[in-house]
Amino acid sequence: MSVVFWKELADHFSSRRFMILLIIVLLFGLWGSYSTGQAIRQNSEMVPPQFVFLLLVTSSGDSIFSLATLLGFFGPLVGITLGFDSISGEYARGTLSRVLSQPIYRDSLINGKFFAGLTTIAVLWSSILLLVIGLGITLLGFPPNTEELWRMLIFTVVGIFYVGFWLALWLFMLLFIPVLTLAIANIVVPDATTPEAVSRQMDIANAVGRISPSTLFQESVQILLNPTTGRTFGGVLPGQAEGILASPLAIGQSLGLIWPHITTLFGLVAVCFGISYIMFMRAEIRA
Repeated sequence: MSVVFWKELADHFSSRRFMILLIIVLLFGLWGSYSTGQAIRQNSEMVPPQFVFLLLVTSSGDSIFSLATLLGFFGPLVGITLGFDSISGEYARGTLSRVLSQPIYRDSLINGKFFAGLTTIAVLWSSILLLVIGLGITLLGFPPNTEELWRMLIFTVVGIFYVGFWLALWLFMLLFIPVLTLAIANIVVPDATTPEAVSRQMDIANAVGRISPSTLFQESVQILLNPTTGRTFGGVLPGQAEGILASPLAIGQSLGLIWPHITTLFGLVAVCFGISYIMFMRAEIRA
């Protein structure tokens, strides 16, 4: 498996499609972080002193999207690109039968390709955050504190699972789940005229929406990188917001809130890869 792993890893980093997508993500992400850093410097008296570095990831500054939003959007595209360049690319080029005619097991082939893609995702995500941290230190003049580093590290793990899922499933659920969510919520609660009915409809929509990895990722970002304001999932009615303290959540509390999201993303990756693994092992490969 190690031979396949290193060969696929080299192919990913030399792929023209992947490099173009990587450059686009880096340019947009660094520009968003740079504009946010400049805005923080110019309005330092209006910026809360806690978790300033997290604003480089969650705030958009003068750009249209924040870095977290861009990663959430381009992450599936990276997963699709890596997925297409692995087994699908072998099928398209007609080289899969020649590869399997060599003394190599099928499980070694698919495992090597999958883990090479996952490693590429981890390197990409970690590199972007390291660049953002370096840019933030240059712009702000001080390093992130320990809790900010831990939050960014957990954010990296969540992001790797998120893009890893799309490495297996592509873009289907991102397009289909929002429509399904609204349809189910409207069927269960067709007449949302009272606050209780609206709240129930929102709860149903949020629960169904968590089938989608994009929803899990967005809610994880909301809780993890906004410790002062991020403490609830989905929409909140005015009456539900009463009594919520304004103090920031500790990292343990934030991790406790998003732990089901992390385990769900990991489970989705494992299930999708497991199904792909079984289908590939049983497929008939013809020359």
